[in-house]
Amino acid sequence: MAQNRQERINEEVRRELSDIVRELKDPRISGKIASVVSVEVTKDLKYAKAFISVMGSAEEKKSYIDGLKSAAGFIRREVSQRLNLRCTPQFSFVIDNSVEYGIHINEIIHKINEKEENK
Repeated sequence: MAQNRQERINEEVRRELSDIVRELKDPRISGKIASVVSVEVTKDLKYAKAFISVMGSAEEKKSYIDGLKSAAGFIRREVSQRLNLRCTPQFSFVIDNSVEYGIHINEIIHKINEKEENK
């Protein structure tokens, strides 16, 4: 039962964090294609690691994460107001390259399929 509760909390925090990030006015954040892939909240609800996928160059990704880090206090306050949790977690933001890696693998498979069809 505890595992289900942890998963529900992770998903709810991810959903709210995604909405909050979309509303931010920081120029480093707005206008970029990004998504909150997942959130891992510790069992004591004190810390949360948010995995963020950003499409763009390495410099744009770093800028996006820097923008999130500078807005961490605001994000924490907004999560606190929107969710009824015992503690509001302190966020750390991590770049997640799994989406880009998946796109890359898809392109490789597509090229292999084209070569097979041409034979």
